Amino acid sequence: VVYSLNQMSSITQSTKCRLKSSELPSTPRFRRFCLVMMHGIDQGAKMVSNAIKSLSLVKSRMGLHFRLFATDPFGNKLIIKRLLVRVVGWLTWGSYTRKNTIQISGTERLFKLSETNVLFLANHQTYFTDAIALLHVFCAVKNGFKDTMDSRSYLLRPKINTYFIAAEETMNQGIVTRLLSYVGSVSIQRSWRDGDQEVNRKVRPEDFHNIGLALNDGWVINFPQGTTKPFAKCRRGVVAIIKKYHPVVIPIVLTGFNQAFDKKSLRTKGGAQLSIQFKDPLHFDKSDESDFVMEKIMDAIEQSEKFAARGNGN
Repeated sequence: VVYSLNQMSSITQSTKCRLKSSELPSTPRFRRFCLVMMHGIDQGAKMVSNAIKSLSLVKSRMGLHFRLFATDPFGNKLIIKRLLVRVVGWLTWGSYTRKNTIQISGTERLFKLSETNVLFLANHQTYFTDAIALLHVFCAVKNGFKDTMDSRSYLLRPKINTYFIAAEETMNQGIVTRLLSYVGSVSIQRSWRDGDQEVNRKVRPEDFHNIGLALNDGWVINFPQGTTKPFAKCRRGVVAIIKKYHPVVIPIVLTGFNQAFDKKSLRTKGGAQLSIQFKDPLHFDKSDESDFVMEKIMDAIEQSEKFAARGNGN
């Protein structure tokens, strides 16, 4: 529209010049009438053009305003979340790449994934560092890095629609865990454990709903065993998630994190070889029994009985 109005203004200017130079045969009175009309059209076109440009400027400023105050599905401001991901990533990067060494494989599979409704299932070795390592890898993949996190440059453009399912009591223990919770925790109440006590309670409906919100917004990391104990049994909650939300399911095998880091903190022991292996997506049918689904998951993350029999202590 602005372009068309500018063209109209150019035409009227050209026509006025031609009338003034008497190129068009006309009486003086008719020529003055045409000049007045052309001047009015020219001024009107400029006014409308300026108004549209002003509206475009207001729209761009409003867009900036909306981006500044945009939130994720849980009300966390994206601008703060992006900053926290950068800070956490910057502070922990050396723990994976300098104090320890890390080998990553299979990230070529991640480049093909959708931006939403992807569920990553991994064995669990520490409370925090394995999840943070996966956040590093996802940020690196977003910026085109394959099987590496050697350069911290990917933290300048972090992936912030990544979530991890964690126990509510774990994420409420202190300032550090609360910051990590803001980064992307979907905190749930465990139905089988409350702190150090064994319990048996129903799953909170809002927890299941929140997992669905996270999947609808991006990628979700889950540790289906619900514990850092090697070869623990798979929890049935993951089967319910798969059957209800039908996500793309990517298994991950983690090794070395329990040797490189303190289990309950971010403290680094150092000198360990870490490994993150992304495997092909798992496929399930609606008719698959829960036990079959859990067995297939445990085989994929190498935590089933046959791997325990081999003495593979992931």
